[in-house]
Amino acid sequence: MEEFENKGGPGRTELEKIGEFGLIERLTRDLPLYHKEHTLKGVGDDAAVLRIPEGHVQLVSKDLLMEGVHFDMTYCPLKHLGYKAIAVNLSDIAAMNGKPLQVLVGIGVSNRYSLEALEELYSGMRLCCERYGVDLVGGDTVSSRSGLAISVTVLGSAPEENVCYRSGAKENDLLCVSGDLGGAYAGLLLLEREKREFLANPAVQPDFKDFSYVLERQLKPEPRLDMVELLARLGVKPTSMIDVSDGLASEILHLSKDSGCGFMLYQSKIPVDAETCKALDMFKILPEVAALSGGEDYELLFTVSQADYPKIKDSREIRIIGHAVEAAQGNYMVPEQGTLIPLSAQGWQAFANRRPEEAGENGEGGEDREAGSFSE
Repeated sequence: MEEFENKGGPGRTELEKIGEFGLIERLTRDLPLYHKEHTLKGVGDDAAVLRIPEGHVQLVSKDLLMEGVHFDMTYCPLKHLGYKAIAVNLSDIAAMNGKPLQVLVGIGVSNRYSLEALEELYSGMRLCCERYGVDLVGGDTVSSRSGLAISVTVLGSAPEENVCYRSGAKENDLLCVSGDLGGAYAGLLLLEREKREFLANPAVQPDFKDFSYVLERQLKPEPRLDMVELLARLGVKPTSMIDVSDGLASEILHLSKDSGCGFMLYQSKIPVDAETCKALDMFKILPEVAALSGGEDYELLFTVSQADYPKIKDSREIRIIGHAVEAAQGNYMVPEQGTLIPLSAQGWQAFANRRPEEAGENGEGGEDREAGSFSE
């Protein structure tokens, strides 16, 4: 995308040269406000002053991204990283069937980063805020001795009766997902492969021909706020909802636990893009594995009453992939042939500091994971 091209720029300015307040002033200069009726005061005082829309409840979520754990600066451009840091938080508000209004950003940064680098990071944040009409109203900057840390808090709102929780699914509800799955994981595998090639031979140029879609799914995900608007237009309120950040299997199990029901997921109905399948084939990973355990797709997984089927059946953005059953039946994937396959969460493990592709002994792409029944 043109707005993400590297335009070049001035030389390096050390952070100690301008100090904390100078840094804050540079990063937050001329921030626009898209919700002046709700953001009475943004950056520039001891606290932001916000007004909740009348008749609404406030939604609050927070994510913390750590260098070396959640992102790798070897292949993650700063502008993309800034965009993604905001986008993944907006996704949490979408998963509650709400509208994001404001974000606060805190960063911990080492002297390895220059002023120009942080301005590039913030340019991505600004771009995401502009695209989705969200006010950046404050935050903090601190020094770090271990790379870059990004903390984002998002504030949103929704009419109380519209809020969707994970706990509302009922037996016979339809299990639905927006978009397609597995693309972000496929993009990660490609980036990790090229990183290994680069470390072995720095003269090697990355080979990403024909894989722009999966790279964008990993480096610049888009929150599905459009789905919130679409469901409202269709007159459908999901009975439960969650965003797909840790893999489809993990999110289904969250809905199952909180709603007190089981789910039957149909293998043939899991939506995977053709480019994603092509990329995964290079690593001998089946599309179901990436969709179930890859994560970071940030699509919305939700349930709707069967009575709402006529409203959603013709939508190109909504895929019906299964249905809810009584809790005693458990959670299974239903293949076209053969026996039911139990669903288990094998995606990102936060305190193990590993991604799915690292779970196998060889660490070379996930073929040795427990989901052996899906691997070629």
